[in-house]
Formats: sequence, C-alpha cells, structure tokens
Amino acid sequence: MTTLATRPAPAGSPARARVGRRLAVIAAAAILLVLAVLASFALGSRPLTVDQVWHALVAPDTGEATTIVRDLRMPRTALGLAVGTALAVAGVLLQALTRNPLAEPRILGISAGASFGVVLAISVFGVSTLAGYVWFGIAGALGAGVLVFAVAARAREGASPVTLALVGAALDASLASIVYALLSIDARTFEDYRFWVVGGLTGRDLSVAGQVLPFVLAGLVLAALVARGLDALALGDDVARGLGHRIGLVRLGGGAAAVLLTGAAVAAAGPIAFVGLAVPHLARALVGADHRWTLALSALLGPALLLGADVVGRLVDPPGEVPAGIVTALIGAPLLAIMVRRAKVVTA
Repeated sequence: MTTLATRPAPAGSPARARVGRRLAVIAAAAILLVLAVLASFALGSRPLTVDQVWHALVAPDTGEATTIVRDLRMPRTALGLAVGTALAVAGVLLQALTRNPLAEPRILGISAGASFGVVLAISVFGVSTLAGYVWFGIAGALGAGVLVFAVAARAREGASPVTLALVGAALDASLASIVYALLSIDARTFEDYRFWVVGGLTGRDLSVAGQVLPFVLAGLVLAALVARGLDALALGDDVARGLGHRIGLVRLGGGAAAVLLTGAAVAAAGPIAFVGLAVPHLARALVGADHRWTLALSALLGPALLLGADVVGRLVDPPGEVPAGIVTALIGAPLLAIMVRRAKVVTA
C-alpha cells in the first residue's frame, strides 16, 4: 500500500514550489558564473571584445589578443574556478561539521598547515617556483588535517565539533608561530613567502591548476557523498544515529573533503579570505539549509565571487593590480555584515 510519505508532492504544493525556486536560484548562479568567466577573459589593463576572446579560444593565432587570453588570463581563470569552488564548498563542510556559523578554512589549522609547508619548501628545500610550492602546501594541509582529527578522536567525547575547533585553533597558533620564526631569521624566505601569502591568482600558470584539480575533484565527490549525513548531524548526534547515519563516518568523510579542498586551494592561491565564510551563508539564505542545495549553490557562487574579485583587482589601478585575496576581504566583510543585519544568515 502506498503511504502518504511516498506519494509525489501534488502540483502547486509548497514542496514543489520550493524546489522550483531553488532551481531558479541555481540557474541564476550558473549565469552569474558564466558572466564572471567572460569578464575574467575580457577585462583587464588591456580590455578585449567578446569576439576577440572567442577567436583566441577557438582559433588562436599569433596576435596580441591570443597571447593575452591563452597565456595570461586562461590560467588565472581556470585556477579561479578551482580555488573558488574549493574554498566555498570547504566552508559549507566546516560550518556543518563544527556547527559554527563562523567556521572557515582556518578553523582546523588547515591553512596554517599549508603555510608551514610553503615556508618549509622555501627555507629548507630551496624551492622558488609556485608550481613547486603547491605540493608542499598540499602536504602541509593534509598533515595538519590528519593531526587535528587524530588528536580530537582521542578525546573523551571523540571528534565532536567543539573538540575539532579547539584542536584546530591550537594547531593553527602553533604552526603560525613556527612560520613566523622561520620568516624572521631568513630574509629570502620572507620575500618569497610574501608574494604567496597575500593570496591571488596572478603569476600562476595552467600547470598549477592541473596540480590541484585532482584534489579538488576528490573533495567535491566526498562532499556530495556526505551531504545527507550533514543534514542529519545538524539535528544532533543522537537524532542522526536514530536516522541510521554513522556519524563518525560522516565526520571523517566531511573532514577529509574539507582538508583536500582547503589544502589544494590555499597551496595554489594562498590564503584567500572570506570566500569560505561568506559564500555558505549567502547560499543558505537563498536555498535553505539542505546541504545538497547549499553545496551546489556554493560551488557556483564561490568561483563567481573570486573571479569577480580578481577582475576588480585588475581594474582598480591599471596596469597594476590589487591581489584577489585583498579584494575578497573588502567585498566579503560588508556582504556578511549586511546579511547578518538583515537576519538572513541561516546556520547549519
């Protein structure tokens, strides 16, 4: 016998209307992302028309437009797509895992682990290229994430949200002190590190995006797999267990996804602020707290915000540039303040 719970929602029902509104928001975000990508290719100290961009992409020649699009703007656009997506989705995961609406990629010490890896690469191994930094940054982030979860799991209450946040904060402070100590005694390390730590997309080639892409894809797959479990965790551990979810496995999968995404993004582009904090709140305000929808929308809004910030940074003072990490902080802070003031921030 068919029960009421298994019957499809009737046409015009609130559930169908809600799904329709969410699909409309996703479509609008996708269009916004396409416009951001187009702006990233077309705008800068040397503006190009849409026709010039299209010709450079599909029928490259030896002209100036082709050089600008394929050698300069394509790598930073590709990296912006990967990093923006990774930071936004990681922010959703971390806010859900810690049940902390202010959680962002720094909270588990992951960003500090990546910074430690980069400084170690420069000062100890003499690495001097961004492509070389990436592997050390990813290794540092993964090591920090594993250490946080290993220490938190040994606590009496296990890897609870509070334990994860406390262990992550302690590790962040410890690694930051080591990084500053290394920088203070090595001027060359400081000079190289300064360029990376500002956070941005400039100066990276396509090989950097290719290096981090497998980690980003793996993180996105894990995030999709734990989305339903995160919804259950938001109701509390006891309720999640009652619904048949293995909360330890959900936390492990979500944490691994957050570590992979944050590590790849920070290693490639440096610590870019506010994308992982502001975008999840905006996504929840638009589509609600269902993590399947929130993750999907964040994966579109994150790169749109980062590419938009990168374009603004190019246009502020041409031919000079303001790094995207500075612009995202300038955009993200007022955006988050406005959302809080209007009471539209929906906690996980």
